Amino acid sequence: MTSLIVNGLCSRYFSSKGPVYAVDDVDFELDAGESIGIAGESACGKSTLGLSIIRMLSGGKSSGEIRFDGVSILDMDESDFNEKYRWKKISMIFQGAMNSLDPVFTIEDQFIEILRQHKFEGDFNKVIFDAIHSVSLDENVLKKYPHELSGGMKQRIIIAMALLLKPKFVIADEPTTALDVLIQTQIVNLLKTLKKKDMAFMLITHDLAVLSEIADKIGIMYGGQMVEFGSSKEIYNNPKHPYTQGLLESIPTLKGNPPKYIKGIPPSLLDAPTECRFVSRCPLAIEKCKELPPKFKTETGYVRCWLYENE
Repeated sequence: MTSLIVNGLCSRYFSSKGPVYAVDDVDFELDAGESIGIAGESACGKSTLGLSIIRMLSGGKSSGEIRFDGVSILDMDESDFNEKYRWKKISMIFQGAMNSLDPVFTIEDQFIEILRQHKFEGDFNKVIFDAIHSVSLDENVLKKYPHELSGGMKQRIIIAMALLLKPKFVIADEPTTALDVLIQTQIVNLLKTLKKKDMAFMLITHDLAVLSEIADKIGIMYGGQMVEFGSSKEIYNNPKHPYTQGLLESIPTLKGNPPKYIKGIPPSLLDAPTECRFVSRCPLAIEKCKELPPKFKTETGYVRCWLYENE
């Protein structure tokens, strides 16, 4: 059964200069237990996509369709969504969250606050211990304050908080950013372990190497749009969109070939462009690229690029 369906999702922020088209017409599907990786440059809409799904978009508004286990959740009453879905079925590991732990409360107090906020009526100790053990930590960390923990331990605590009410789908927004290589490896291995327990993930990251180890499907974001979506195997072995190709060519390899970079800067999202959003940076641009491309089907997903119009 398909766990998550996103169809025509658009998210706007409202500024003094006009609406910011942060996410524009995004589509994808994710089956129960599958993981999806979202990659792209900074300010391309990755985090906004995650916040839109969990309905925590501050200063903005989303439209389109989001269905979770067959239920439309985007137009659901806020109190109903908070009571039935947020943190219970869909939770999120926020970007830079390891620095958001309250320094004056113990880890245990902060777990208890989450349970109280979501009106949990079961055994507090059992659910907290289960969450701590799921991220390979001992319960003695519960009596500690955040400053007594290492960066890796704090990140595990944040992940445990996201898993506290045993959600079916977790959005992880750059959970390995600003961590050293050893701790990154520990977090990646933890996500792999959780994936084996049939938990569905959305992993948002700049690190395509991390996605190659975890993601079943990958969505490439550029200028607020998902310009390519498909299976991890297809994206890595046969990338179609010139932007996807550029991202993969920017990764250093052991073969000795120097990494390439994509010239130019991303488009402003204040105005919705009427042309392909990558046209000013694309080395393969043609005359038709001055029109906004639709989604052309690929073997496992779609690509927004006029080069595939007749395939």
